[in-house]
Amino acid sequence: QVQLVESGGGLVQPGGSLRLSCAASGNIFTIYTMGWYRQAPGKQREMVAVITSGGNSNYADSVKGRFTISRDNAKNTVYLQMNNLKPEDTAVYYCNAEIPFDRLTGASNDYWGQGTQVTVSS
Repeated sequence: QVQLVESGGGLVQPGGSLRLSCAASGNIFTIYTMGWYRQAPGKQREMVAVITSGGNSNYADSVKGRFTISRDNAKNTVYLQMNNLKPEDTAVYYCNAEIPFDRLTGASNDYWGQGTQVTVSS
């Protein structure tokens, strides 16, 4: 069984910074794409940033230049450094990982963390 555990959320003032972490554990021999998504009250979940196993990343337009995604493959961990936070960044942030279960075919499952609250307010 695979589990994703997030940490690092909290309350921060506008312009402040937070760093989210997400560690994957369980029956893992490699991880494909990892990413962060968020869901604000009354809104659909949206992609914030994703990163491939090779380190290629992609960001939502709303966070480009402010957020940085990175990963440590040896630790099965993905990070999200969030700078210059704005009130509109307030949401529950979810970690996602695509993890293969079949070494031969590369077939994979999608896993989600439990979510961590980020609140940006003065």
